[in-house]
Amino acid sequence: MQTNFTLAQLADPDIAEANKILRACVHCGFCTATCPTYVLLGDELDSPRGRIYLIKSMLESGAPADAGVVRHVDRCLSCLSCMTTCPSGVHYMHLVDHARAYIERTYRRPVFERLLRAVLAAILPYPERFRLALYAGALARPFAPVLAALRLRPLAAMLRLSSWPRRPALPAQQVYPAAGERRGRVALLTGCANQVLKPSINDATIRVLNRLGIEVVVPPNQGCCGSLVHHMGWEDQAHAQVRANIDAWTAELGEGLDAVIINASGCGTTVKDYGFMLRTDSAYAAKAARVASLAKDICEFLSTLTLPAAIRATGLSVAYHAACSLQHGQKIVRQPKELLTKLGFAVRDVPEGHLCCGSAGTYNIVHADIARRLRDRKITRIEQLAPDVIAAGNIGCITQLATGTAVPVIHPVELIDWATGGPAPEGVVERGRGASVREGQSASETVAMGARS
Repeated sequence: MQTNFTLAQLADPDIAEANKILRACVHCGFCTATCPTYVLLGDELDSPRGRIYLIKSMLESGAPADAGVVRHVDRCLSCLSCMTTCPSGVHYMHLVDHARAYIERTYRRPVFERLLRAVLAAILPYPERFRLALYAGALARPFAPVLAALRLRPLAAMLRLSSWPRRPALPAQQVYPAAGERRGRVALLTGCANQVLKPSINDATIRVLNRLGIEVVVPPNQGCCGSLVHHMGWEDQAHAQVRANIDAWTAELGEGLDAVIINASGCGTTVKDYGFMLRTDSAYAAKAARVASLAKDICEFLSTLTLPAAIRATGLSVAYHAACSLQHGQKIVRQPKELLTKLGFAVRDVPEGHLCCGSAGTYNIVHADIARRLRDRKITRIEQLAPDVIAAGNIGCITQLATGTAVPVIHPVELIDWATGGPAPEGVVERGRGASVREGQSASETVAMGARS
């Protein structure tokens, strides 16, 4: 693609990067076939190719963003399916991230949008605030239809997604020692949403790693990965959160750190991009690149270790939902499925697995109608498989899918933990033994019950 930036514009490193990305695009249109919003809406401007044209025009002009450009860029889920499809290697993620930052600097949103985005940014990255908000949302959930009727769809979506927050089963501590000889040491990003919506994911992660001889450290000063405000285009806030995490994890390097483990793939994609995000920050560029190189998805890390044999065959059929941030953002496709298969689960791929479920951070709130249509389409494909369990490696996907199906939606690490000696995930029933597995009942207890009966 030909571009027409001035030399003065190209002196800006962000514009220079955007210019490189734009020039890689050859207009082929392969991306349109795998873009969820184009598949649903059929509008070229709601495809990656269409958005690239809009972004190019906006950046070249140097003029403030207009409402039309903002509408189509906002509708992008950042699922990054287009990057998997693109034969030319167009780094759409960095381009749309820059476009969002440019929009926030030059465009004044309507009052309701500004307030909504400010509320989300002030609550979701902070677990205790998020916990209180969930209590309020769960109580107010019956009023969701009223808000929808008043055309306050984002508020209605927030209530529909609300549930009673959970508490972790493991005690809160900074270090979780390895069982037996220590074979490694990792830091765990506990996440904003995980520890409130489904702390069992963190519990399972810690148990599995400890069982394999890995010491797990939870640095006290780590916080939100920065992805929520980063995807809003709020660069200053995002970079402040990034620097805080880099400081927290760098402090652990002195005692040795084999990896920074992340079990929410949306967070993982952002952390792995820290080096790029802070590439022009002379004080943090090297540290950011180091942290990014240490970031590992939990299934990515476990695939490098030798798992113990499953203590029983569950007989469960698992529909594997490939989270977009995992398969497209991090290019992790086979590892979760291979781990589950090795432990005796019957893993099945979901048709149209490349398409997003509609979660996409806060997308299912700010674009609730599109998100609901994507969710329903995904659930239809999943339920065609008649699975016992849905496995998904991102808390956003887990929450989104759970609102549309009665099939339990479980993180792969919870299933791995269960198969190797941990408690049964909530809602999961073991097949082939004639008895349900209660929430919190360990696999060893289940085997013992079967032996006694």
